[in-house]
Amino acid sequence: MSLMIYNYLNRQKVEFKPLHEGFVGMYVCGPTVYGHSHIGHAKCYITFDVIQRYLTAKGYQVRYVQNITDVGHLTGDADEGEDKIQKKARLEQVEPMEIVEYFMRSFFEDMDKLNVQRPSISPRATGHVPEQIELAQLLIEKGLAYVRNGSVFFSVQKWQDYGKLSGRKIAELEESGRLEPNPDKDYPADFAVWRAAKPGQIMRWNSPWGEGFPGWHAECSVMSMKYLGLPFDIHGGGLENIFPHNESEIAQAEAAYGKGFANYWILNNMVTVDGTKMGKSLGNFITLKDAYKKHHPMSLRFFILESHYRSNTDFSEEAIQSASKGYQRLLGYLQRIQLMKKNLSASQKAEQSIAPSFQNLVNEYTEKFNLAMDDDFNTPQAIAAIFDFSRSLENLLPTEPTPGFQTLDVVEHFYHSTCRDILGLIPENALEESDVAVTENLMKLIIDIRQNARKTKNWELADKIRNHLQQTGIILEDYADGTHWKIVKN
Repeated sequence: MSLMIYNYLNRQKVEFKPLHEGFVGMYVCGPTVYGHSHIGHAKCYITFDVIQRYLTAKGYQVRYVQNITDVGHLTGDADEGEDKIQKKARLEQVEPMEIVEYFMRSFFEDMDKLNVQRPSISPRATGHVPEQIELAQLLIEKGLAYVRNGSVFFSVQKWQDYGKLSGRKIAELEESGRLEPNPDKDYPADFAVWRAAKPGQIMRWNSPWGEGFPGWHAECSVMSMKYLGLPFDIHGGGLENIFPHNESEIAQAEAAYGKGFANYWILNNMVTVDGTKMGKSLGNFITLKDAYKKHHPMSLRFFILESHYRSNTDFSEEAIQSASKGYQRLLGYLQRIQLMKKNLSASQKAEQSIAPSFQNLVNEYTEKFNLAMDDDFNTPQAIAAIFDFSRSLENLLPTEPTPGFQTLDVVEHFYHSTCRDILGLIPENALEESDVAVTENLMKLIIDIRQNARKTKNWELADKIRNHLQQTGIILEDYADGTHWKIVKN
């Protein structure tokens, strides 16, 4: 089976062929760390986490580089406005690097809860300023960039391939009136590779053109090149950044270094709320920390993977509740197999043969799962294959003799290799946390029954419940705000 990827560079689904046998270099635009992560971030980084996992499962060594933008991203998302991190620092009356450290840690904490594996390398823009100055110098030497009042601008009119990723033509942008004139630029669409520091700019570095800071687009160009070389295999990120960010990355890198940039461009579509894009600038975003107060992180991950990464994902409480139920059913299937293994007799545990009917079922749905993932990482179809497998398994179990250990092990391995290793839906503590949730719900039901017994003065039933729980090591304590329970270990 060949892995087919939709490549935004040519708007076609093409066979994936890495540059180096057995190795994949992947760069994904990381967060600008000036606020807590939201559901939109979850979609992006879950998407590329699954891509990395699947490539690894196919036998590739993956070097996954995901940067941290800690300077240079302006509020206008292009060449206008204040640095987003400095603005946040000014409002909070702290150092910009305090903002960076706080929200960078927050980002990784949120991703950890979603079972998103850490990248191979997480470079920070401020750690690569010399390389960004070098990029600007190379472009100036080649006549493709110019200096104005301490800033360095890339001349898009001198690079004929500008627009090849987004499909946007400079003349069309100019006619639409979307390009705002800037007295420092020769042409409105030119973009900053290096920006002169304005009065009050805290994060600034010495350069041949005076004190300044790197342009947002330049950061990704130099960090991807430094750790992956040119060209590299995959560049990923959010579709909303295809222009001007991704477009400018390509132009300046290929112009400066005379080599291709990224062979495959994989871009995930946005998360919407009632059909409107979710984002910090629009004020309709839902932070992951707020989402975690209502929903289990794995329910959120399941919700994201239920839609294809190139499709819009519309967020609603109803959709998350539905995803949560689906996720619990998925865990329930695996828990049943594990319980069956636990309850096997000694002879069944010693059984070494694998029942052909179960092996054939596993083979059939492993192929269907892989076909879905090979089709541009189609996670909705992959999840459907897992549920179809589970339903087929439910129909098979009553018709066959009780399966032995090896047979159940093959079935369990199917869930582990698909749900855990590739889709990342079963972290190490998932089943334990599920058991805790079941226990809490059962205890709530028992306490409610006892409370109703007390209200109706059925003291015999109320006492019977209390005494029976106490015998099992569970103590009920009645307070003014209700009944609490705790487990007492002998």
